[in-house]
Amino acid sequence: MAKVEIDPGICGLPTTVRAEMDPDTYRCRLSIESECAAIRKMAEDLQEVDPFQEIALRRGDGPLTLRKGHEYCSHSACPVPVGIIKAVEVAAGLALPADVSMKISKDDD
Repeated sequence: MAKVEIDPGICGLPTTVRAEMDPDTYRCRLSIESECAAIRKMAEDLQEVDPFQEIALRRGDGPLTLRKGHEYCSHSACPVPVGIIKAVEVAAGLALPADVSMKISKDDD
């Protein structure tokens, strides 16, 4: 199982994603807990994914997680959909677990 804790930034609505592979179907089951109402709605509609579909931008219709993010998230820069995909990658053995980060500042030149 993989776990990703997402601090999305200024909205202050954290999300925790747990992803676990089903060895019989090779699909990844998702458990998503969030303080964000939009992400909670997305989680109801995103309970299982195909890991290979999730890592391929140009395969079929692309990642289901990104499509659901587009459908439910009101903020295009929300990092939660990408965090979900990272959890799927690790649970499926398609990536090693490693932290990611963004440092955002405004330079007043």
